[in-house]
Amino acid sequence: MSNVDEVLEKNVAKILPDKEGLKRLMDSKKIRVYLGVDPSGSKLHLGHSIVLHKLQEFANLGHEAILVFGTGTVLVGDPSQRAQTRRKITEEEIAENIKTWRQQAEKIIDFDEVQIKQNGDWLLKLTVPEIFNIASNISSVQLFKRDMFQERIKKGDTVWTHEALYPLFQGYDSVAMDVDLEIGGTDQTFNMLIGRELQKKMADREKFVLTTPLISGVDGKPMSKTSGNCIWLADSADEMYGKIMSISDSQIKEYTNTLTELSEKELKGPKPIDAKKRLAFEIVKIYHGEKEAQKAQEEFERVFQKRQKPQDIEGIKVAKSKWGTVNFLVENNLADSRSAAKRLIDQGAVEIDGKSVKENKVEFRGGEVIKIGKKTFARVILRQGPSLQA
Repeated sequence: MSNVDEVLEKNVAKILPDKEGLKRLMDSKKIRVYLGVDPSGSKLHLGHSIVLHKLQEFANLGHEAILVFGTGTVLVGDPSQRAQTRRKITEEEIAENIKTWRQQAEKIIDFDEVQIKQNGDWLLKLTVPEIFNIASNISSVQLFKRDMFQERIKKGDTVWTHEALYPLFQGYDSVAMDVDLEIGGTDQTFNMLIGRELQKKMADREKFVLTTPLISGVDGKPMSKTSGNCIWLADSADEMYGKIMSISDSQIKEYTNTLTELSEKELKGPKPIDAKKRLAFEIVKIYHGEKEAQKAQEEFERVFQKRQKPQDIEGIKVAKSKWGTVNFLVENNLADSRSAAKRLIDQGAVEIDGKSVKENKVEFRGGEVIKIGKKTFARVILRQGPSLQA
């Protein structure tokens, strides 16, 4: 296969309207391609890595590649795959969320070849007549045909007007940047096709859509920030290795095919754990290097196979001795959200010095070892001594 063939086949779910047309366009000129990501959280996960790699692949072929931070669309809130309305986000939260995005994305993206843009730069400047003009190109019936909206309506739940308008604003990105191609996960197909229609009607030109597969989280459900089941690009080598080792055997093939260049033959071993260890090593090597991957594997074998404590337990400095248990986990980055923290506590997955925590409050004297699930350890360091109060 040529490089173009590889880019249009590896980790590609669909190309709309057709692969052949996109290939002809790429052969005829340098195309403009973009990927948009809404900053609804501060961290990127391995699911994002699939589309980020795809964007970089187009850049490697010499095409004009753009990574768009959705600083405008995130104010609306993408309803894709959502059974409930997203909570509203403030501009301060947006600024905080994107603070480290470039640093995280640099594990995959070469920013000498890929531009960064923020769609708030054009969406937040739209006038009311301009919004009317955009909306006049798409019927409301079309917007409300979305599967998740129909499911909500059947259950008697509300679909808010701003949610229905989200595809219009995301779709307008294509017009504003005059793109040839948009990349996104399969959950973004509806939004991207609205953008394709707007590009046709407002700019009288074609836009192609390329979708990439979604990936499951450590619990086997779709990986998402709200589910607390993510493997983050910002995870340490040990955390990333441990999380991958916690996936089910049935997920090994999915992770291998979407996240690595390994063949299934390279994963063969006498037991599933051998394949999983090879997979975990490879993914950690991609994001942390071979040396860190080797250390993570040795630490995993020491702690989880030989049942010994970690050699180096990271210390977390806390400013007070008394905490609400949920607040402690969330504020010290030991759980991704309050719901995830409550779930961990209910499951008995939180231990302090070897004892399971079920209480709503905890008190520290300093030096306690916190264990979250099977793979996360931390040692409590009180900043100013145990006399501090909540």
